[in-house]
Amino acid sequence: MSPARRCSRTACDRPAVATLTYVYADQTAVLGPLATYAEPHAYDLCGVHSERLSAPRGWEVLRLASDLSPRPPSDDDLLALADAVREAARPVARPVAAPAGEQGSRETGRRGHLRMLTHDDAQ
Repeated sequence: MSPARRCSRTACDRPAVATLTYVYADQTAVLGPLATYAEPHAYDLCGVHSERLSAPRGWEVLRLASDLSPRPPSDDDLLALADAVREAARPVARPVAAPAGEQGSRETGRRGHLRMLTHDDAQ
């Protein structure tokens, strides 16, 4: 929930507090809490515009957001940021010899438990 996200309405510079999505198959507009990240087919709305929301004729508005005030970063957000910085600063593991079943391949990188292998064509 980035503080830089603003309301999607034209000329509105208030911070976004809710996300609006449309479910065309059900003719429903769903207004919920601010999504974790901005999506191309969703609209971030400020408190004023989310309260004034109306849907097309024949459509239903489903409001899932109860508290539409902007929230400060939580401890979880700060811990996730600290973990990402630690991982980025972690030294890159050196390539290790391939196990017997992977002859002709060598490890070129590692991320967690995953390994990136390249195939040696010089066999």
